[in-house]
Amino acid sequence: MMALNAAIAAVTDRIIEASREKRAAYLALIDRERESGVDRPMLGCANLAHAYAGTDEDRDAMRPANRMNIGIVTAYNDMLSAHAPYYRYPEQMKVWAREAGVTAQVAGGVPAMCDGVTQGFPGMELSLFSRDTIALSTAVALSHGTFEGAALLGICDKIVPGLLMGALRFGHLPMVLIPGGPMRSGIPNKQKAAVREAYAEGKVGREELLDAEIAAYHGKGTCTFYGTANSNQMMVEAMGLHVPDAAFANPGTKRRQELTRYAVHRLAEVGWDGDDYRPIGRVVDEKAIVNAAIVLLATGGSTNHLIHLPAIARSAGIIIDWDDFNRLSDVVPLLTRVYPNGSADVNGFEDAGGPSFVIRELLRGGLLHDDVLTIAKDGMAAYGRQSTIENDQLVWKDHAATSGDDTIVRTIDAPFSHEGGFRILQGNIGRACIKVSAVDPDRWVIEAPCRVFSDQAAVQAAFKAGELDRDVVVVVRHQGPKANGMPELHKLTPPLGVLQNRGFRVALVTDGRMSGASGKVPAAIHLSPEALGGGPIGKLRDGDVIRLDANANTLQALVPADEWDAREHAPVPPAADGTGREIFAMMRQGASEAEAGGSAMLAAAGL
Repeated sequence: MMALNAAIAAVTDRIIEASREKRAAYLALIDRERESGVDRPMLGCANLAHAYAGTDEDRDAMRPANRMNIGIVTAYNDMLSAHAPYYRYPEQMKVWAREAGVTAQVAGGVPAMCDGVTQGFPGMELSLFSRDTIALSTAVALSHGTFEGAALLGICDKIVPGLLMGALRFGHLPMVLIPGGPMRSGIPNKQKAAVREAYAEGKVGREELLDAEIAAYHGKGTCTFYGTANSNQMMVEAMGLHVPDAAFANPGTKRRQELTRYAVHRLAEVGWDGDDYRPIGRVVDEKAIVNAAIVLLATGGSTNHLIHLPAIARSAGIIIDWDDFNRLSDVVPLLTRVYPNGSADVNGFEDAGGPSFVIRELLRGGLLHDDVLTIAKDGMAAYGRQSTIENDQLVWKDHAATSGDDTIVRTIDAPFSHEGGFRILQGNIGRACIKVSAVDPDRWVIEAPCRVFSDQAAVQAAFKAGELDRDVVVVVRHQGPKANGMPELHKLTPPLGVLQNRGFRVALVTDGRMSGASGKVPAAIHLSPEALGGGPIGKLRDGDVIRLDANANTLQALVPADEWDAREHAPVPPAADGTGREIFAMMRQGASEAEAGGSAMLAAAGL
């Protein structure tokens, strides 16, 4: 194993220094909570009777205060395919807790919405702030002081970040995240994308499109493309918050069941009064956050995590910004090609070696911190080994030296690219991020007149009317956290892809999100400051020439400086209501910029 890469060490040192004051305050908080916070021994008898009244079998076992009680925080619902497998988890986990000599209770539930259902519709404007809601719900669940550890059941886009943001405020408790796994593969992702583009062009109808979508999203588990949900699992592995190699075992399998069972047993071992106490606030430190960023880059993961990871970090008193991602991207190689970065889905990724192969290779190349505290006994090295079932038992084995399929996963010696998939663009329009790992290098530089919109429905209408059949930079503004909750603009992927297929030079510039669904079209997203906050994107006018240059890391409106400085900002569209959007006004008004996490909760708390 090589020594840690010097550039990664330098970024880590910068984060440690930038975080020094806030991290010290955070560690003081969790130490204080551990020593003098609310816990079972200090609760009154009536308080405890209320806490125990809902259980029969475990009531007597809960009475001694020296026995761990695990709080289960669950994101179960059966509308969301990824969370539907959690239906029987609490029931099973209580049995496995008894095996380990401890008890477990469902502490509470958190909402879990699906961007795949709401994309392109008003509900998507609640999506980002569902993360704050989940964090607050997690805090409520853990506030009773009756738990010595917690198991977090969540897997998708805002759910894992929200669970962690809330859980880290109880950083004195040991915790483990328990995933549910991806659904089995449906139709190939390229086939699904082709049908979507055909529908955008009017070549197939709604029934053909619906057939294709149902063939792709067809069962319990996460979606199989490498978007935000599955990027979550990759990062959580690298942070040491799963048991090793838990990310992509399919629901309903023996391996998935035994990984969950082991997670409960392991949580009991790292508990409150044992000699292997591992509180989540100590596991999630500066090095763990850097490791999460590195594996995100190495796998071409979702750009949503340029918002989520800073928010998670701030909940633990750690400051990471986009410059840190940019510096890491310069030295972290791209080791995977998983859709939308390639043709394989996450099941193909798992079969070729999966997250544990990537972690093994990054460790081998000196590109991950190995001296970190994790849920696993053997530290980060344990996350570079493959979990499997042998003789009906869960075991971990060393990977082969080579990938199971080097069109999907590669070794550190022969990466797909010698740099990660993200870059930060800056210029007179603001500061944005771009995911270039799936973009042909010939399209890393786009210079074209822009067409300005304030919602994605207007873009779709202009596309259908043939108004965008030219070289064009599509600008969609008033899509930031303060404006409308920063919805993902998934619906733009097919029409922009069609325009590019027709031979036009096309790009997207927006203060909104695009997430793991961003693919072959260059997209400068999360533009900050956003239009509503006075960001210069509000000065753009139809016909202004924009130059997006991912080689030079610039994003520039080619407008004379004196004219640009004198321009007024465009009027702000009125806030929309309906679908509950009006009751989230306080979150929009209080939200931070995307680079600081886009969170009203963290901004209000001064985190």
